[in-house]
Amino acid sequence: ASRHDPYLTDLGVLQAKKAADRLARRLPAVTEILVSPAARAQETAAPLIDATGIPAVTVEDLVEMKLPLWEGQPEEQVQRIFAESRLRPPDLWWDGIEGGESFRDFHTRIEQALTVILSARGVTPDATHPQLWRSGRRDDVVAVVAHGGTNSVAMTLLLGVEPTPWEWERFVLGHGSIARLRNIPLAGGHVWSLRSFNDQEHLEDDERSA
Repeated sequence: ASRHDPYLTDLGVLQAKKAADRLARRLPAVTEILVSPAARAQETAAPLIDATGIPAVTVEDLVEMKLPLWEGQPEEQVQRIFAESRLRPPDLWWDGIEGGESFRDFHTRIEQALTVILSARGVTPDATHPQLWRSGRRDDVVAVVAHGGTNSVAMTLLLGVEPTPWEWERFVLGHGSIARLRNIPLAGGHVWSLRSFNDQEHLEDDERSA
């Protein structure tokens, strides 16, 4: 049966542990951990907190797109709804699935949350050029533990890509994978540079899932 806020599977626990081990060895070292309030995100962050000794800050608005309340519904029924929803024309995609959060609202929520997070760390959008950012502090290494949809919308904003209501389909991130972006000086301001994407090198082939 479907669960509204599922926990990690045994495989998910292993993926989280291996991702944390790798991030804990990375230089420059992680200085902050931000995490979605969802149970699976909290569980994913736990080994990274243990490995680094850095307490995580839960950011409510980083949670994945809010789906209808399908608690206890047969999984086959939920999968059928998802399959049928993929056939909608583009304009209807923005409305989301009936009873859940619209993709339009989801985009707005994630973009606003990310803008607040970055502004608190001295990184703000350039007022005259949409591709540029203004950056003061540049020594923060922030690990964000969230979801495929959340992370793909965040990448759309940071990389200046035109939004769509199916971001997770063009920025596909496997479970326990790592995407790394760096804020670099360029063109009189700063830009976000994608340095690695869907990195699962810490996982064996049979440990990977999406």
